[in-house]
Amino acid sequence: MSWDPYSALGVSRSSTADDIRRAYRKLAKELHPDVRPGDRSAEERFKRATAAFNLLSDPASKGRFDRGEIDADGNERMAFGGRHRQGARAHAGAGAGADAFDLGDIFSDLFGSGFGNAGGAGGARSYSRMRGRDVRFTLDVDFLDSIVGAKRRISLAEGRTVDVNIPAGVDNGQVMRLKGQGGAGVQGGMAGDALVELKVRPHPFFRREGQSVLMDLNVSLTEAVEGGRVEVPTPSGKVWLTIPPGANTGNVLRLKGKGVAGQGDQLIRLQVMLPEAPDEDLRKFTKKWSKRDYAPQRPQG
Repeated sequence: MSWDPYSALGVSRSSTADDIRRAYRKLAKELHPDVRPGDRSAEERFKRATAAFNLLSDPASKGRFDRGEIDADGNERMAFGGRHRQGARAHAGAGAGADAFDLGDIFSDLFGSGFGNAGGAGGARSYSRMRGRDVRFTLDVDFLDSIVGAKRRISLAEGRTVDVNIPAGVDNGQVMRLKGQGGAGVQGGMAGDALVELKVRPHPFFRREGQSVLMDLNVSLTEAVEGGRVEVPTPSGKVWLTIPPGANTGNVLRLKGKGVAGQGDQLIRLQVMLPEAPDEDLRKFTKKWSKRDYAPQRPQG
């Protein structure tokens, strides 16, 4: 569930930059772990207040949050990708370019110039250095790319691009983590990660079940009765498939190693198709055939 950075600082949406700064100074002086050591609740409130300050002190990220484009964690509120195979743009997290305020200056004002210096007075710890946020977005992936793998160039925040290797065999909803590609760290902290949720597009005739790739294949009556060789598509290219004589609708043929990531199999279900236009020769044949002692098995009610 999303949280409200304004509530975390105790300010209203109409607050000015100075209001936000004063509110954060007050909370930092009250909740900082060096002031209340061992108080986990206070430490969590302090971290949340710091995250809120990082978001709202940056005019760009504050504007995006107020417009509903990102949530309080800096994550995009809507999926991107659409028709663009290059993927999505993602916000890099609040504070990634915010220089209106300096947390180090705030903490120095509150706790003295030695704050954050291990050799300074009191050996105070530097809580101004914080890891950047993880950002989340979605990337549309073609079905065949999810089966055999691919490389895609995606756009992140601030015009950054990165080449992403999509491993063979990824599934719909799987999340890839791009280390260090998220929001910038604060005061020299490590960058966050980009979490990419993959959305696999459906294919016109392939479908996936576990490690197998399935498809239906139409065959003619002649091919079903006499057998033959037909060319069929696979995720890695076309191959020749042998249809045994006497094949029937519902029969499944297997292509070894033509499934997911070259490890699973491709299963091909045959569908015998009769001519669409009336065929007098076929009609004469079926009249003779119907006189034979043969009838298909049917379910009994």
